[in-house]
Order: sequence, then structure tokens, then C-alpha cells
Amino acid sequence: MKIGNTIYLDHQATTPIDPHVLAEMVPYFSDSFGNPHSSEHCIGWEAARAVEHAAERIAQLISADADEIIFTSGATESNNIALLGLVRRAAGGERRRILLSAIEHKSVLAVSRILGRQYGFSVEQIPVDRDGFIELHALRDMLDEDVLAVSVIAVNNEIGTIQDVRQIAGLAESYGAVFHCDAAQAPVAAFPDGIFPRGAILSLSAHKMYGPKGIGVVAIPREIQEKIEPLIYGGGQQNGLRSGTVPVPLCVGMGLAAQLLTTDDAEERRVALRRHRDAFLDGLKSLSWPISVNGPIGRARHPGNLNVRFAGFAAQEILSALQPRIAASTGSACTSGFPEPSHVLRAIGLDSYEAESSIRFSLGFGTTDQDVDNALGMIDEALKRLSTLGQVSSA
Repeated sequence: MKIGNTIYLDHQATTPIDPHVLAEMVPYFSDSFGNPHSSEHCIGWEAARAVEHAAERIAQLISADADEIIFTSGATESNNIALLGLVRRAAGGERRRILLSAIEHKSVLAVSRILGRQYGFSVEQIPVDRDGFIELHALRDMLDEDVLAVSVIAVNNEIGTIQDVRQIAGLAESYGAVFHCDAAQAPVAAFPDGIFPRGAILSLSAHKMYGPKGIGVVAIPREIQEKIEPLIYGGGQQNGLRSGTVPVPLCVGMGLAAQLLTTDDAEERRVALRRHRDAFLDGLKSLSWPISVNGPIGRARHPGNLNVRFAGFAAQEILSALQPRIAASTGSACTSGFPEPSHVLRAIGLDSYEAESSIRFSLGFGTTDQDVDNALGMIDEALKRLSTLGQVSSA
């Protein structure tokens, strides 16, 4: 898709809101503006029904129940509630270890440092292989009766790896550990019906799935809810797990975005997305510049994700040369302001030079054949220009 004159290839940073989603949200900013927690009049009841309907739609997406859906400001807050909430309630218990993958989102890694520094928990990283898959034998060796929780991202936001979360969750739960999954990228990657096991805590973010920014979900199974200490206190809304007035228009938008991703049409769009991604990769391979792909190939990868190393070039130089014609990134939007190499790329075995020559292109449902062709031409032109100017790494 194009935004003005820019080809947008950064959909894993954020997606455009679906027009149907926006249209369904609009009345709840004006006509149906009631507080869903006002329980004594029909205006509040109407708003409450809209929120409940949204929760039901999201629950259907992830095979949960509506009363297990807790609305948050986004997946970052959801990850915080899941891990900090578990640890704060379990403080003083015998389970003092947290296991998480080496390629988690920065919000999980940042929380993990707090768990160790402020609460004295031992936080250990589960290694991954060259494609970013959890090394299951290592996880089995690390698991014991003193593990409180295992946290593994469902679909990696940088290299697109789709984990077998059912198997990982089964291992965690066999030792009595709670399984948490940052699933923000999963709804677009694949229809997750039946993928996520009962008993798992899931984090979602609407703006990663063609919904509005500022809203997310932490899905907490009812049998686990008593194990979570709230981070926000107030009127006791949402089963007391996240107090505060929920934003009805945003909830409605996320609900419809979730429903739209469960349709046959959505699956057809995923197939088209994978086709465009593969055509883009084939086109890059046909250029005169050697490339390598970071992460897995095929269906075990997010259908819109392509993370590529351009040997001899610095990613930042390429991205600068492509402005303002192509929007892509070196990785997570949450870490792009930091100069150090991606922790995800380092975890799969890349050295600093390889990581710093890597670009993430993330295509979306709106990407067209013309976008792919035009982007390839622009990239070829930019690499030729950089080569002529001598802006090629000696590494």
C-alpha cells in the first residue's frame, strides 16, 4: 500500500485501521458515548453491551471466554500485567524462577529485569536456534518445580518465526508453571483457532491487527485470575484486574478487527500476503546484490515478514537512501531509537556486522503487485547509488 508517495512496508510496527473497523467505532464517540460502568441507566447499559460484544468477538479469535478478556492500553501493558502480576502475587512462594525466550519483545525483557532487581526472581533465557525456534531440549532441561512462569512470543516481530506454542505450553504446564504468550503478531500471521491452549495467558494489541491504537487485551483464564496481582487499582472494573473506565470506541474497534480475522476472506488475504512476500524475496534475489534471509522459510514464518541481510551495506544507510519512497525498519519500533544491534538477530547467531546490515520489510494486506515491483526498483537504485558513493561496509 502507499501512503502519499511512500510505499509502506512496516506493517509489523503498526497496521492501518480497517475502514469497517473505523466506521463501527464512530458512533461510540458521539451518539453512544455512555460510561459502560454506569449500571443504573440505559445509556450505560448500551455501552456495557458494546464492550461485552467486543470481548466475545476477541474471545472467539483466541478460543477463550468473554469473562477472560481484560482490556488494556496495548500488548506492552498486557505483558506487564501478566508477568508483574504473577510475581507480585507469588512473592514469598517457593517458585522463584521465570523462563523466557531470548527473542522476546522488549516489553517482556524490560519487565524481566524488574522481576530480578526488585523481586529477587531468577530470570533465565531459553535459547533459540538459527531460525529463532525455541530449543525444546534446553527448555526441558531448564524446567523444574521451582519455575513460576514461562513466557514465549508466539510470532516474532522481527524475523517472523511462528513458535509451536501448544507444545511449549504443554511442557511448562507439566511442571505446574504458568504459560504466558505475547501473541500480538499472531492474529495476522495465522488464524489462531486451536493454536493457543487453555490455561495460557495471552497478550494482544489492536493496532497490530488492523484495529485502533491505544487498546489491547490480556486474556487471563478464570482459573488463573486469582494468581494475578493488579497493577492499577480503582473501581474494581474488569474482575478487579484492571481498574478504570474502558474506552468503548476502542474496545468496539478491536472487537470487529478480531472478528474480521476469523473469516474465510481473511485467510484468502493471508495467502495473497504470503504470495507478495515471496515475490518480493524472489525479486531481491534477482538483483545484483547478495542477500541472506534471517529466520525461517515457508509457512513457519509470518506471511508478511521478510528480514534480509544486505552483505556489505549498512541497513541505516539503505533506509536513509530510500526515504521518503519506502517505509521499512531495522526491527522493532520499540527499539529503533537505540544504536545497539537487534537482540533478536544476535540471539540467532548473527554478529554485529550482520545484524547491522539487516532490514525488516513487513508487507500487509494492502500491499499490491505494483508496490512490490516499485519497491524492488527503488532498492536496486539505492544500492547502486550507495555503492557508487563508496558507502559499502568492508565487513
